[in-house]
Amino acid sequence: MDASSEFGARDRLILLLITVIELVVFLDTTVLNVALPSIGAHLGLGESGLGWVTNAYLLAFGGFMLLAGRAADVLGPRRMFTVGLVVFTVASALAGFAGSAALLIAARAIQGIGAAVLIPAQLALLTAAFTTPGARNRAFGVWSAMGAAGAALGTAIGGPLTDLFGWSSIFLINLPVGVLALAFVRLLPPDGTRTAGALDVPGAITGTTALLVLGYAIGALGEASIRPAAAALLVLGLVLLGGFVFWEARSPHPLMPLRLYRIRQVSGSAVVNALVGAAHVPTFALLALYLQNTQHYTATESGLAVLPVAVVNIVISRTLIPMLLARSGAWRVLAAGLTLQALAMGWFARLPEHATYLIDVLPGAILLGIGLPAAFVGVTAPAVTSVEQADAGIAAGIVNTAQRVGSGLGVTALLLLADLVGADYRTGLSVAFAVAAGLAGLGAGLTVALLRTSPARVAVA
Repeated sequence: MDASSEFGARDRLILLLITVIELVVFLDTTVLNVALPSIGAHLGLGESGLGWVTNAYLLAFGGFMLLAGRAADVLGPRRMFTVGLVVFTVASALAGFAGSAALLIAARAIQGIGAAVLIPAQLALLTAAFTTPGARNRAFGVWSAMGAAGAALGTAIGGPLTDLFGWSSIFLINLPVGVLALAFVRLLPPDGTRTAGALDVPGAITGTTALLVLGYAIGALGEASIRPAAAALLVLGLVLLGGFVFWEARSPHPLMPLRLYRIRQVSGSAVVNALVGAAHVPTFALLALYLQNTQHYTATESGLAVLPVAVVNIVISRTLIPMLLARSGAWRVLAAGLTLQALAMGWFARLPEHATYLIDVLPGAILLGIGLPAAFVGVTAPAVTSVEQADAGIAAGIVNTAQRVGSGLGVTALLLLADLVGADYRTGLSVAFAVAAGLAGLGAGLTVALLRTSPARVAVA
């Protein structure tokens, strides 16, 4: 049966609600890239402070997702989706009206917590709402494509919004979307059978603290005056991470059940998804910095320069990706997508001092626009659909935590690399692009090694 014929009117509304929120959540990972200079000038933030406007969101997003994934299993995904939507919307308002750097960074962290609650709940709701293979594959395909589109659209629309309405508008646009979405939450499948057990609060505190300490320490290594303290914090973060794993192995109700890592689709997807995040999110930031700081683009011009990424992403998602999934399988699509991303980032690594947009920037943007949706589609569904429904939330949390942590650490490390390496600013950016290309290429290789399956076809229409 054609998967599209399995979608009734209610199914389409459920999918629209979930995927629009997915787009907004991922849009907020990149939307402020081109607004960073304006935010810095308005709030008196230097590069390290601006890095935390980005990383507060990404690290809170990744740090709280495991707890949120288990909460979706224990308390119900619809309930947690509602909670996450309220938190995300209120935090967006706080960020939009922030009058100080401290308030903005705090609001971004709260936004990240809301996003962390939303993502596992979304995936658990998708598995509950779409039960036949064709409908489920199509739903996951649309969900993944919207995430990729959000990451690309964030950079594209951030510039015009900043120039026309000020930097606060990049956060305030979330308010009407959040309020409207709350009005339709009752359409979602009701919470059914829940996982027994308590939430692992000690594990959540230990794991989240470890990620935040590691993220701060990596960024602080670039400042010579505090480098010894940063190195000590790096060691502390690693110790906390080891303590988290030790606790999870012995907890009666673990936040991150280690047994799930014995499932290759879960462990392999987590590793590859970390590389997906570490490669593509810093690429958008690096490209915005290159266009504005070396080519002297305005914020709007910088945003429009990456618009082809979003346009190509949407077209490919609706045409070529479904056909490739049906004919080749998800792991091949994922490997191809990461290979194209590596080629795009390698192209950006050769950007000259004086660029011609059509020759130097556009080809890489098109390659990235093709590669992003292919990677997003192929990396999440295998993990969520390989476990029991009662573990769907935590499986989603594990895989998406990996991407968020990869994104946060990738942004910190590659921006630091760009600042430290090279005889001039452009050379540093080129080296960082080259490293991003290497991360994407490594992800493609690990996809073949870890996620390769039988040549069964995926029914997506």
